Amino acid sequence: MAKKIKWSPEAVADRIRILDYWVERTGNKRYSRKLDKAFREVVTMLSRSPEIGREVENREERYFVKGNYLVFYQIREDSIDILHLWDGRRNPDDLKLSDQ
Repeated sequence: MAKKIKWSPEAVADRIRILDYWVERTGNKRYSRKLDKAFREVVTMLSRSPEIGREVENREERYFVKGNYLVFYQIREDSIDILHLWDGRRNPDDLKLSDQ
């Protein structure tokens, strides 16, 4: 049975920032729509098979790689909490997961 998906405020802000960046960069919404569809597909897949992502070392979080992007999430009893969307080309030192 698929688990409910909960987006953290940080993940929602990440998603908006990423999609807005590509609209500004390309001058149209085509790539942003494609990317948003890919994010939604990943999240749907995680809701059905939450263990497919890799574990973050020494933490409860997991991540799933889709292209250049990492979807950080946490498995709860009744939900999957999406914590961050991260462009893997960015400096990893800038990524702040909860309690870091």
